Amino acid sequence: MIYSGKNAVVLGLGHSGEAAAVLLQEEGASVTVCESLDNPALREKAAALASRGVNVLLGGAADNDPADYDIAVISPGIDPAVPLVRNVAAKGIPIIGELELAFEECSCPVVAITGTNGKTTTTELTTALLQGCGVRTMASGNIGLPFATAVRSSHELDVMVLEVSSFQLETIRSFRPHVAAWLNLSPNHLDRYAGMQDYRDAKLRIFENLTPEDFVVANALSELPPLPARKITFSAVGADADFTLRGMEICFRGSPVLDQAATRLRGIHNAENLMAAMAIAHALDVDFERMAGAVAGYAAPAHRCEFVRELDGVLWINDSKATNLDAMEKAMRSQDRPIILLAGGKDKGFEFDGIAPLVREKVRAAVLIGEMKDRIAKSWSGVDCAPAGSLEEAVDLARRTARPGDVVLFSPGTSSFDMFRNYGERGNLFKSHVQKLTPTTEKQTHP
Repeated sequence: MIYSGKNAVVLGLGHSGEAAAVLLQEEGASVTVCESLDNPALREKAAALASRGVNVLLGGAADNDPADYDIAVISPGIDPAVPLVRNVAAKGIPIIGELELAFEECSCPVVAITGTNGKTTTTELTTALLQGCGVRTMASGNIGLPFATAVRSSHELDVMVLEVSSFQLETIRSFRPHVAAWLNLSPNHLDRYAGMQDYRDAKLRIFENLTPEDFVVANALSELPPLPARKITFSAVGADADFTLRGMEICFRGSPVLDQAATRLRGIHNAENLMAAMAIAHALDVDFERMAGAVAGYAAPAHRCEFVRELDGVLWINDSKATNLDAMEKAMRSQDRPIILLAGGKDKGFEFDGIAPLVREKVRAAVLIGEMKDRIAKSWSGVDCAPAGSLEEAVDLARRTARPGDVVLFSPGTSSFDMFRNYGERGNLFKSHVQKLTPTTEKQTHP
């Protein structure tokens, strides 16, 4: 009951903001929510919170709220530079995030998983693996279910598994996972951060409060600072590590512990997701024999190198979750057929030049969409690139370009917000267009 009797303000009325407001109110705090936007959906949320005794300010009233508070809880999607946050910071009100708030109320140890790519798959996989081995756990955080909602069940759990983003880590103070997993780091969110160092620094805060009693699970290729916690490393690409890949066998310190072929997960990226999940379970004293049985039936979430269909000898793969170049690279490396690549989307502040050599090696033709399409085409000189004005047009171009034996890979390499609400909507629309295609025996040629 840390905030019982306190006067608190929650900044933002998204899922995490709403969850934080309810948690604070249940803990006995007097709660106000401030949200810069104002629309019918938000007014509906505001009415529901008002029925619980939570005050809600929308629009300009929120940005200029004159009240003082004991604590402010900021939603992770809100840039600290916006007027809503500046108004609170100018008063000297302490600001924490929903992650920190929920951690302060959590009754069980925490596993926290971060990285540019693979967070959601590894979080879900770790949760399924632990549950299959009899460990009482659930997944929350950046994965969708707010930690502030899930924390109500923490007294019934052995461990809470969290997906955590750089945005969530920006505002921690005491947050200390018992196992902190670092999957990888590649350029991302450079429209929020001044550069890669700022993005990396935000991610590194996951290790800030670790002790020698805790564990770090880390990609062996990552350069991390000295840490007090016990370290377990993994790598599927030949680096010296505790978990390694030999053919399709995942090995722990040289001994096979899992046949990847016996799972529903394929590709190097999924081998590393499996390694990370197994390393986390190993840190929690789960034995390898039980792990193997627990992961056998797990399937990766949608939009992550998801098989859509095979048509006229062409495979169609939906990798809409590839919102950065590292994810695109891993998707391409996982294909053993010539690739017709669908790429492009929102300008996130990074260039596509660095991936051009791999594109020239693996891609027979590319179809480009979104804000970045013209710049990507310039970056990929020597690659047959065709622009498309819509995703439907891109699918049609790919269909006419693909030959039997090719794979059409939809791996945008950047986010979706220039054309879609999120990567899920983008991926679902891609799948819908692909499923509408009908078989043909006519030879397809590039338009």
